Amino acid sequence: MQFNARYPSLSPKLYHHQQPSPLQGAKAGHFNESLANELHWSEDDKKKWVEICSGQKTFAEFEPLAMVYAGHQFGQWAGQLGDGRGLLIAQILDKNNQTIDLHLKGAGSTPYSRMGDGRAVLRSVIREYLAGHALNSLGVPSSNSVGFTSSTQGVQREKLELGAMMLRTSDCHIRLGHFEWINQYQADLLPEFTQKCIEWHYPECLDADQPILAFATKVIQRTAIMISHWQLVGFAHGVMNTDNLNITGSTLDFGPYGFMERFRPNWINNHSDYKARYTYQQQPSIGHWNLWTWLNNLVPLCPKGLDKEQWKDALVQCLEHFEPTFLEHYKHGLSQKMGLPSFHKDSFDCAMAFLRILQSEQLDYTQSFIRLQNKEYEILKDDCLDRFQFENFLAQYQAIRNGQDLTELDAEMQKVNPHYILRNHMAQKAIELAERNDFSEVDRLFELLSQPFTKQIDLEKSGDLAPLPSDVPEVMVSCSS
Repeated sequence: MQFNARYPSLSPKLYHHQQPSPLQGAKAGHFNESLANELHWSEDDKKKWVEICSGQKTFAEFEPLAMVYAGHQFGQWAGQLGDGRGLLIAQILDKNNQTIDLHLKGAGSTPYSRMGDGRAVLRSVIREYLAGHALNSLGVPSSNSVGFTSSTQGVQREKLELGAMMLRTSDCHIRLGHFEWINQYQADLLPEFTQKCIEWHYPECLDADQPILAFATKVIQRTAIMISHWQLVGFAHGVMNTDNLNITGSTLDFGPYGFMERFRPNWINNHSDYKARYTYQQQPSIGHWNLWTWLNNLVPLCPKGLDKEQWKDALVQCLEHFEPTFLEHYKHGLSQKMGLPSFHKDSFDCAMAFLRILQSEQLDYTQSFIRLQNKEYEILKDDCLDRFQFENFLAQYQAIRNGQDLTELDAEMQKVNPHYILRNHMAQKAIELAERNDFSEVDRLFELLSQPFTKQIDLEKSGDLAPLPSDVPEVMVSCSS
């Protein structure tokens, strides 16, 4: 590995150095060897992956640390938060010479644990491990993981569960909440911290007339693009607090997430989300709100000689990039999924008509796009109670496609419509077996989700494709992890 320990160059007020607390009776869960290879892990490191992923082995080149940050949770100021059970154990260069964080989750309590035990349980680790892998395979900007370990160590939640650790990778663990903490508690650190964020993650902004405004615009655009990806694959994050969004627009912190099965945009997948703040349909507006909240913390960086009100207006203008960026990527991606030309004036309206059918008929989001891709129009119509509505849609759909290069449009559909998503029952089956020390289903799902756009007859099971039965409600997932 080639180390690039840059976060420790910041003020020590922003983190706390400590060693991980190793798992007792650690055992192998799953190892993502291809990712380890991309990160230039040596053969010796790969042989010792269980030790690394269970907190038994750290690196001499990097002293592990827990970051402090703050945040708004469910729209309310939550004060100081921080890495309560995770440690940044390394920053290394990948095959593209990009700095990647290695973050060990479940590594024990820290000064930021807020009465927590600092542990993670096997259930939540498997959910995050598979979700990060699934999103990466779907082309969604996301954290990933090198591997996870289970153990014989009991961890008390609603019931006694098995402790586990996971080594998460991300291009950035600096959250919107880092700026909130600094502005609230250590405002003198804000200029240098912001400058370093620009140097590390957006160096192209350094030459702008106003680097901070250019930086803010980039963060806003990247976040909008990430959320457009979520909407296109039917991913509901579930807990979009400001401490759960980073500044590079890559998905972070998988808690009560869900991949939508029936197309119900108002589905509440987090059972703590009493006011439906973080439903699938709310994600774009919540992303916008989070960024607006974040921008308030850049107000003190007003350049000398510039009126503060003008500076505030300039920051607000940065936020105006969010909606057009989101819509541009969402509309283009939706046209691809539909097999429609993105330049056609009626493509988006036609796509929305299809989504209205999926919603009113409670059809499976992922499988309905596959049926459209396979031209199984009669099957789709038979799934509808309102067949007339579907026939109207189909007439418009075929009229738009008439005269287009269908070979190219169909090829685009196949690139973006997955056969496989991580359905809740799939993850649950893998968890139940893993809790009995059988990781075969984790292995199978990892391989299946590696190529979601390709039919894998030898790997798939009937339940991988099965829509949720009409009499079975969607699952609401706990934040407990």
